[in-house]
Amino acid sequence: MADNDEEKRGTTSNPATPEREKTASPSSTKIDVLLKPAGDAPIMKQKKWAVDETKRVGWVIEFIRKYLKVAPDESLFLYANQSFAPAPDQIIRNLYECFGSDGKLVLHYCRSQAWG
Repeated sequence: MADNDEEKRGTTSNPATPEREKTASPSSTKIDVLLKPAGDAPIMKQKKWAVDETKRVGWVIEFIRKYLKVAPDESLFLYANQSFAPAPDQIIRNLYECFGSDGKLVLHYCRSQAWG
């Protein structure tokens, strides 16, 4: 019984555990997102990411900002299909259904307006 209590305490004290369990559930599907730089944007070391299909474009933009350490006052633009700038509240699954190909969604990011 003591071991069971320790396991319970260990899972509740770790803030990352519930999120990990939530994303590992069978109902949560991941979409391969390929992030490519455009213009003067810095290149990410890892370009391919598995993103939960229910995440929004705003979440991807914030992820890129944190990964590249872009200052909050600097602009960051995200494009689908090298022409369309999706709204921040757009769901990744919807973009994938419209613009995905070869099993992945290709999104371009840049610091200045490039297309559209």
